[in-house]
Amino acid sequence: MCAVTRQVAPIDDLIRFVVSPAGDVVPDLKRKLPGRGLWVSLSHAAVVEAVRRNVFAKSFKREVRASGTLADDIDRMMVRGLADALAMIAKSGQVVSGFSKVEGAIEGRQVAALIHAADGAADGIRKLDAKLAASARENAPDSADLPVIGLLTTDELDLALGRANVVHAALLAGPASKTFLARCQTLTRFRATAGGKSVEAGKTTPTDKTTSIHASKDI
Repeated sequence: MCAVTRQVAPIDDLIRFVVSPAGDVVPDLKRKLPGRGLWVSLSHAAVVEAVRRNVFAKSFKREVRASGTLADDIDRMMVRGLADALAMIAKSGQVVSGFSKVEGAIEGRQVAALIHAADGAADGIRKLDAKLAASARENAPDSADLPVIGLLTTDELDLALGRANVVHAALLAGPASKTFLARCQTLTRFRATAGGKSVEAGKTTPTDKTTSIHASKDI
């Protein structure tokens, strides 16, 4: 049950928190840390609300320290996990990068997901998105759209792929992509704050957190 909304939800829709020996609230994203856990909705807004209302101290029934930047800290942790997963895929040879190589992968119908730097130029993104859409219509008109991901910056893509100035990449079909795509979905849902609304109990208000996956298919 979410400690903020008091609503019961599947584990995958929640974030687990524990308290460290020093009394700090620690997000347990992999749900493996020892100790009593507290659950909050998988939502930036819900974590912000939990800190604001001192939910952690009330639920753990002890004095704890919850950072005012906890929600943003979780976002950064998720981004690091996403970059790590992409690096593992790259080591297995399932990622190509660079505009021309990505374009070639699209033409060869090898793409499982298209990746753009979040800070990439709109023109290049638009051209590759259009090419992917045209290829899908031509070769598999009845299939679902492939995901187009824009969650990592150029610097984060550079670090994950071990090369400089990566703006566009393509994830090739293969088993190693499963973890990466799952983490993309988790981060997107966290930033979308439960469908783009605050999850404070009894209230729904727009949020300025937006998704960075711009495909018609959820991943």
